Amino acid sequence: MSELEQNHIFETWLGHHKSLVFKVVRAYAVTAMDQDDLFQEIIIQVWHSVPTFRQQSSTTTWIYRIALNTALKWVSNERKHSKAQETLDNVQAILQETKVQIDERLTWLYEAIYKLDEIDRSITLLLLDGFSYKEMATIVGISESNVGVKINRIKKQLITKSKQQDHYGI
Repeated sequence: MSELEQNHIFETWLGHHKSLVFKVVRAYAVTAMDQDDLFQEIIIQVWHSVPTFRQQSSTTTWIYRIALNTALKWVSNERKHSKAQETLDNVQAILQETKVQIDERLTWLYEAIYKLDEIDRSITLLLLDGFSYKEMATIVGISESNVGVKINRIKKQLITKSKQQDHYGI
């Protein structure tokens, strides 16, 4: 595959699946700086994977798998380094005036998803994007029935957290 062909395929994939990548990034990285770093890591991995794509699954499934695996690896690496670093993002957020109205429910949802373990977080994102249990099982690497059990538990957990938030006025 020539570099020109690889670039064309990559640009096409990115055009169609950019929102998918952003969802994964937002679920696995909290600060804007971390989100930028993770987005770049995922995009680099997608670009490198173009020549190895064998069309045994849809490009959406392929890119989701790359994004999730890259995010999981990135989170693991960040945990090692985060104890020695402190970012200024919190200070910058306080100093800058927010001009965009942020939907508090969406912020709450992403924060709740972020607090889930890696597999549950991945399954939640796949569920929100409308993947079938079979597709989720393939991407995450667990059985279809295990996906169903996990989804039921995740839903109950998020409903409970949501009710607690409403009850306490958080």
